[in-house]
Amino acid sequence: MDDGYLLPMGTTADERGHRVALLPVGSFEQHGPFLPLATDTVIACTIAREIAAVHPVRVLPPVTVSCSHEHAAWPGTVSISARTLDAIVRDIAGSVAPAGLVLVNGHGGNYVLGNVVQEAGGGMALFPGVQDWDAALGAAGVQTPADSDMHAGELETSILLHAHPALVRPGYESADHLADDRRHLLTLGLAPYTGSGVVGRPSLASARKGRDLLAELVASFGGLLAVLDGAAPGR
Repeated sequence: MDDGYLLPMGTTADERGHRVALLPVGSFEQHGPFLPLATDTVIACTIAREIAAVHPVRVLPPVTVSCSHEHAAWPGTVSISARTLDAIVRDIAGSVAPAGLVLVNGHGGNYVLGNVVQEAGGGMALFPGVQDWDAALGAAGVQTPADSDMHAGELETSILLHAHPALVRPGYESADHLADDRRHLLTLGLAPYTGSGVVGRPSLASARKGRDLLAELVASFGGLLAVLDGAAPGR
């Protein structure tokens, strides 16, 4: 694929008439020794780009650093506070209004985004949601349960193998590590549960799964767009 997976390159003329804007929100954190620190940003941007190829939305530049404090034990990880991320998203929402804003979130640790959307009172959404991911995992035949495939596993590696294979370094084939009991993650961070930074089974990843994951997410987005356009959920 082309190199323009982070920044939209349209002109003012291309931005007219869209009622919904997509804001990819990623992170800059460890993803094991074989995926880049920018993995979550790349995935969020890839999802947004695939959506925009099918649905009438505009794509904004990504937020590339977010709440990655649980990964602080590994070199390269950079974080901002939840308060800062909250403020950034709210400011952007105000700038694009009255267009609706969809936060395309690529990092599970950005818990604050759910609160921002909830407090917006309509006109803002978070995507993909849990049910969107579940449908995509099923459609793609991903074998590892979502809770087990937490980080740099089958899902993330598959998307990059499909969309940006040059970003996947050798070693994912033998990097599987499961740690299903992570009950103290928020207190202790991820380091007590994995030495490599991987929690999942990247050995099961494939470009075909990545393609099918993205296709299902694009289809799921149609229902969200209908809600933002005023239709009742499920219609």
